[in-house]
Amino acid sequence: MVEIPEHLRKRAEEARAKAEAAKASAAGEPAAAGDGATEAQQQAASKIPPHLLERSKAARAQASGDAPEAAAAAGGGGVAVATPPTAPVTATGPGGHTQRLLTVVKSGSIQDVKSKPQDKVHVWPHLLVVEFVASLFITAFTLIFSIFVNAPLLELANYNQTPNPSKAPWYFLGLQELLTMFHPMVAGVTIPGVGLLALMLAPYIDRNPSKKPEDRKFAISLMTIHLMFWAVLVIIGSFFRGPGFNFVFPWQAGLFFEL
Repeated sequence: MVEIPEHLRKRAEEARAKAEAAKASAAGEPAAAGDGATEAQQQAASKIPPHLLERSKAARAQASGDAPEAAAAAGGGGVAVATPPTAPVTATGPGGHTQRLLTVVKSGSIQDVKSKPQDKVHVWPHLLVVEFVASLFITAFTLIFSIFVNAPLLELANYNQTPNPSKAPWYFLGLQELLTMFHPMVAGVTIPGVGLLALMLAPYIDRNPSKKPEDRKFAISLMTIHLMFWAVLVIIGSFFRGPGFNFVFPWQAGLFFEL
């Protein structure tokens, strides 16, 4: 049932009053003011349909508690029968539960609807299990290889005869090569210390988290210079140093290097 708003009802009453005044003046009779006009004349002058007015009256009567009397009066003068007022009807959902929409919340404000790639795993068990299996594989391979292949050991050392040239293992030949160029303090402490310090400070200088080589020019350049510098020293000490640790050409004097 639709109830007519109060401002529309007042506007309709004013329009009816104006229409009655105009009709009375055209007929030569005094105009009847608001309450003096009959209900039929008011309905004829009003622009609101009669059935809407009746429904509005019935709604107001139901709100005040005398709905049967108002409905009978609106129906055309029948005898009104007093019945007890009924409770207003409310819309209910399934199972008789009254439902009400509180608010509309966007899904993005309470949950993330887009799935993000997960590129992180736990150290245990994912990483440590793989490392443990890899260490077992390397150990088994080294054991089997050592059974079938003899290590390239030389004869027993003769303390009465020093080999010439006397070279350090290949991973120390870079330092031995530096000793032929600089003072032992510079070659053994200063230059290696500066190199290690530069490598330790590199992650703090280049803080770019990208893994692309084109985005890590400083770190890649520093590591490349370090590897090339050390590789050149090892190659010179291994293949270009002969008796007395003098500089020789291997294609002329031969190789003075053993694994």
